[in-house]
Amino acid sequence: MLDEVYMAAAIEQARKAQELGEVPIGAVIVYDGNIIATGHNLREATEKTLSHAELYAIEEANQKIGSWRLEDCTLYVTLEPCPMCAGAIVQSRIKRVVYGAADPKAGCAGSLMNLLEDDRFNHQVEVRTGVLQETCSRLLTDFFRALREKRKTKHPSEMNDTPDALE
Repeated sequence: MLDEVYMAAAIEQARKAQELGEVPIGAVIVYDGNIIATGHNLREATEKTLSHAELYAIEEANQKIGSWRLEDCTLYVTLEPCPMCAGAIVQSRIKRVVYGAADPKAGCAGSLMNLLEDDRFNHQVEVRTGVLQETCSRLLTDFFRALREKRKTKHPSEMNDTPDALE
């Protein structure tokens, strides 16, 4: 199915983040059968709270389409969107979100709460969950496992240079 193909592209974005020492989360936006925007986490590199994969992809899609409205677009993201990203998704009028791994601690597309399908907003987003879930989850699990191992071997004076985790 096409959802798996596009999620694989989001996974490649997550791997780009991982190569940079970022939490491996990636996103792509599809319009009319084509990937028009990509993004991956860059919070550590930019030291900015808003440097999430989804927000980079939304901004790029806005530029490509020439509008803030992304009504006919689908966002594929490797981890369930957080409250900030879920809000941006609703505001951008994205039609559909497909995500891989659930986030029970911060997920706002069904796990912790569901901002995307809340009928109190003026826009609701169709959600599909669990696409290539095992691969998406493994990326995150392996990243945090390696981070914990690295922390064990570090001297306490070196502890401030590691990414703050979703753990």
